Amino acid sequence: MRKESLQFLKDLIAAPSPSGFEQPAQAVVRERMAQYADEIRTDVHGNVMAIKNPDAEPRVMLAGHCDQVGMMVQHINDEGYLSFRAIGGVDPVIVVGTRVIIHNERGTVLGVIGRKPIHVLTPEERTKPQLELNRMFIDIGAKDKKAAEKLVALADPITYQADFQELDRDLVVAPGFDDKMGTFVIMEALRTLARRKLGCALYAVSTVQEEIGLRGARTSAFGIDPQVGIAVDVTHASDYPGCDKAKQGDIKIGEGPTIAIGPNINPVLGKMLVATAKEKKIPHQIDPAPGGTGTDANAIQVSRAGVAAALVSVPNRYMHSPVEIICLSDLANAAKLVAETVARIDGEVDFTPM
Repeated sequence: MRKESLQFLKDLIAAPSPSGFEQPAQAVVRERMAQYADEIRTDVHGNVMAIKNPDAEPRVMLAGHCDQVGMMVQHINDEGYLSFRAIGGVDPVIVVGTRVIIHNERGTVLGVIGRKPIHVLTPEERTKPQLELNRMFIDIGAKDKKAAEKLVALADPITYQADFQELDRDLVVAPGFDDKMGTFVIMEALRTLARRKLGCALYAVSTVQEEIGLRGARTSAFGIDPQVGIAVDVTHASDYPGCDKAKQGDIKIGEGPTIAIGPNINPVLGKMLVATAKEKKIPHQIDPAPGGTGTDANAIQVSRAGVAAALVSVPNRYMHSPVEIICLSDLANAAKLVAETVARIDGEVDFTPM
């Protein structure tokens, strides 16, 4: 991966962006894409659009949501400990013992999510752990409530401590790849197309609030009114112990992005993605999707009178955890696949299923 592209990915991971609080990540997107886009817009919802060839037809929308799961300060008790609630799908089993960052206008505060050590758990507590989030707390080291309130406030957003690390075989680990990685891919696709002549208008949209209901994709798609939309998200890898491939499919990290096939996917666009992957020799995997995909592609497909939608995903291990793992070559291949597919779209292509 190009050095500056890798730095863009790292900068996205480092920028906190729990749903509803995406502004730091969106600032990274705007700064990065200023040199490649003809125009950059930020709408009232917070979606950031990098636009190329805006006056052409058809309009093609790429969507990758920049929001990540997180938490929010709910209560500060007299002893200075913080109660919290989830923003998006937070697994209580995972958060115990993690380092978290509380964000506000004053800066950042480090905290840890603690619980009683195993030494002092009762036999019943050991066999039936009390893992509800409302039974947990964040320790920021404050002496009491008054001291804590000098550092944090109610409704402050919370994220896992950002920690981007490289593993073996081009694999990397960090929180928030779901789906800052998607934002990275679509912006890289636009970058690679920046000097190419396009037969369509391209809107690469870093969407917001996907984790709480596909909200940014819904509003941005309504505003753009695209004829074609491709969402980029993560998908569950099944190449680690305990996965039932008969139920989950056989999806491997490092073997390319996945192309979803199913009711959420326009048949013409889906076949175009597969044909492009084969002709350009881009590694890829097929991801059967017999219903809604639960991604921005859902919202895009049913916007206004309907959009020819598709979904390209990158395999991800341990989704919604502080240790999500993806492969950098999968990211590069996803960006290439999306870019080469967009390069084929013009006003002559009919996406009506026949």
